[in-house]
Amino acid sequence: MSAELWKEKLSPRISEQLAKEIDFFEAQIALRKVGKIDEKVFAETRLRRGSYGQRYDNGHRHDGLATQDLSYPTKLGDAALTKGPDTMWDAPGMQRIKIPYGALSPEQLELLADLAEEYSDGICHVTTRQDIQLHFIHIEDTPTIFRRLAAEGITTREACGNSVRNVTACPKAGICKGEVFDVTPYAKAAAYYLLGHPDTQDFGRKFKIAFSGCEHEACALVSIHDLGGIAATRVVNGKTQRGFKLFVGGGLGAVPHQAKLFEEFLPEEELLHVARAMGRVFARLGEKKNRNKARLKFLVQKLGIDEFRRVVMEERYAMPEDPNWRKYFDEIPKYEDKPSQQVVQLGIASQRPEGYDLWASTNVYEQRQAGYSLVTIALPLGDATSEQFRKLADIVRRYAGDHARSTVEQNIVLRWVPTGKLVDLYNELKPIGLAEAVAGTIVDVSACPGTDTCKLGIASSRGLAGELRQRLAAKSATLDEAVKSLRIKISGCFNSCGQHHVADLGFYGNSRNISGYTVPHFQVMLGGKWVENGGSYALALGAVPSKKIPELVDRITSRYVAEKINGETFQAFSQRIGKKALKEMIDEFTFVPAHSIDASFYSDWGDPRQYTIGDMGAGECAGEVVSHTQFGFTHAETEAFEAQLLLDDGDYRAADDRAYHAMLRAAKTLVQLQWPDVPPEPDIIVNEFARRFVEPKIFWDTYHAGQFANYLINRHEGPDTRFTRDTAHKLVEEANLFIDAAYKASAKYQQQQQQLLTAVVIPAPAGAAK
Repeated sequence: MSAELWKEKLSPRISEQLAKEIDFFEAQIALRKVGKIDEKVFAETRLRRGSYGQRYDNGHRHDGLATQDLSYPTKLGDAALTKGPDTMWDAPGMQRIKIPYGALSPEQLELLADLAEEYSDGICHVTTRQDIQLHFIHIEDTPTIFRRLAAEGITTREACGNSVRNVTACPKAGICKGEVFDVTPYAKAAAYYLLGHPDTQDFGRKFKIAFSGCEHEACALVSIHDLGGIAATRVVNGKTQRGFKLFVGGGLGAVPHQAKLFEEFLPEEELLHVARAMGRVFARLGEKKNRNKARLKFLVQKLGIDEFRRVVMEERYAMPEDPNWRKYFDEIPKYEDKPSQQVVQLGIASQRPEGYDLWASTNVYEQRQAGYSLVTIALPLGDATSEQFRKLADIVRRYAGDHARSTVEQNIVLRWVPTGKLVDLYNELKPIGLAEAVAGTIVDVSACPGTDTCKLGIASSRGLAGELRQRLAAKSATLDEAVKSLRIKISGCFNSCGQHHVADLGFYGNSRNISGYTVPHFQVMLGGKWVENGGSYALALGAVPSKKIPELVDRITSRYVAEKINGETFQAFSQRIGKKALKEMIDEFTFVPAHSIDASFYSDWGDPRQYTIGDMGAGECAGEVVSHTQFGFTHAETEAFEAQLLLDDGDYRAADDRAYHAMLRAAKTLVQLQWPDVPPEPDIIVNEFARRFVEPKIFWDTYHAGQFANYLINRHEGPDTRFTRDTAHKLVEEANLFIDAAYKASAKYQQQQQQLLTAVVIPAPAGAAK
């Protein structure tokens, strides 16, 4: 059906306001095609509608040996038409679809299946924030996609961009045995009250919100969000009052921040007011010029939690009244979550098919409502085919009514399933490949898209996740129970979209230059705390070649089983044996054989090309320099690790100093590429580093600009004299990122030198043949 016919058919089912917004965006597409809208303006416009760029959309792709041009047909005059800076118009993109608190109806599942089949690659991808993503979407198809979604009550508005992103919540909300109360209606009220609100349109960066019904589980990960609410109650004049333990300023990314307590108890009627006031403060005082410092966590850090609280509460009572809040708040007590089917008695044990008992032990949760269960549908890497979603929609309709939700672990849960129908449900899920008995186990690895589709990906997170999943599944029956319950989370870069900081075993992609080749690596993070809403973060312990990670996982888990004491958790085990012992174990896996001996190390999982990040390393003529450089960087990494040990020991001042010297060592190593005899004085090193590597943009990131260089430059000007755990932890994280960036700068510089050498024309000897 054409776009015009879809518009005509669906217009009666779409609100007037939403229809106008989609029409407006469609007009902007037309204007951009004739050059009437600046590409930067159009880029922000489409991002606000959830339409992202995708890897290779700049019209180039490296084949492992050289960069090749990709031909796209649409032109603007003689040049290729773009939909943003260096983003070709016809290049496939990613469409993110907002699913507030993960709630999905059968009709919505069917629609998503249709859209993936008609406009995408037939895959519906569940993200770590309960969104749905479709990849390989053409920009000109998006208005029709938006209309079809809107007709089923779904919007993509503010799924991306500098806005309030999808509001997430515990998928067990309302049926969890340990919750204080059901947070679902509060998440819904916040999501739709803040959607498109005038006070949330001028942010410097994105703003993420999450709600949890209890403190001790991980379902909502409140601690990693800009604003997070944990259900709480108190008794006032003999009456129980609902409210929230409110946290602010959390976030992962390159340098993670643990959320700070904003209010021990915020009455429920204040929730929307305070969220709005916080948005106004963030819009007014948040960073706008430097995107790398523009998240709310940096504003909280800058002001301090006490001053931030004072400013927000002052704004709450000074801001103009907005009567619209009542429309959303008054819907909260009307919310009702109830089953669509009656309780069914359990069948006899002999009727249970092979594999059912194992599946029930991992994928079934007994609700607090007697006779009903929550069932987790484990999706490998968060992916489901259109056909699976279509069949799942029918299953949801017959077994769980409208009660399906996506989860932050990239799965789908069915709620209110009559316990007596579990066997029948299992028998229907198994033939369509949705009955894997892995939910909540180490096999159920989470990963971001990484180098598959993300422009920021450094290493193949999905490739590694798939490999680990396959290997662990093959031996899951023999795994120790303590190992089975561990979480593995993988990100393709340091930005933590895969939430590697809060995993038992976390990994994020980076690279190393080995004898002129760029080799995919993953930084290893151990001992993060998944429970207690992402209660604590792991620190980086060292980079390991991507192809050695599966062996490392085996080594770590085997040692945990052999040496754990009683019921010791992996986090407790990691703390007990200490980071020095963990580092020694990791170091066993860091060796990379020469390319001529084992070329497999020089390609990534699932990608036969010789690995590249667009910066090919220097050739053999720079071998001695590379060796010296590697020595210097190894020294820097060692100092960074020592800083972590000092941090663990509570010596925050010493940890700060050691992390600073780790960065200083890495900077000196870079300067020595140009000035081998650079003096050891810090002032000289930092000044020469800035002059020789930062100013000419060698130590520079395409998306983060000079952020990593500023970690050293700012610390060199003077330490944060509070010397708290938070300040020391921040600098240790920054030191690790600085060293990673130094590796890349070294490879970039050596490549430039090699290009200069090959560009020199050597004159032929006199009399030689021309």
